[in-house]
Amino acid sequence: MVHPTCGDEEMEAYNAYLMFLGVSCLLVSWALLLITAWKEDYAWGMFSLLLPPIGYGYAFFRLNEAKETLILAGLGWLLIILGL
Repeated sequence: MVHPTCGDEEMEAYNAYLMFLGVSCLLVSWALLLITAWKEDYAWGMFSLLLPPIGYGYAFFRLNEAKETLILAGLGWLLIILGL
């Protein structure tokens, strides 16, 4: 019977923490995207609310208004990938 060692448990907690931070960054970036999109146009705000990938596409084409949002989303995806 193999028992997990202390090092394995710490790695799992570390991975969970990275995943939590990554998802948190994605949620905050989505909220910032909603604010930016609704300031621009009501329709883009609704698209961003109902279809987040479309909203991020909007942010990609409006880099001067949504650069911070995309950077935060990229950081979130990076943290999620590192947590896997």
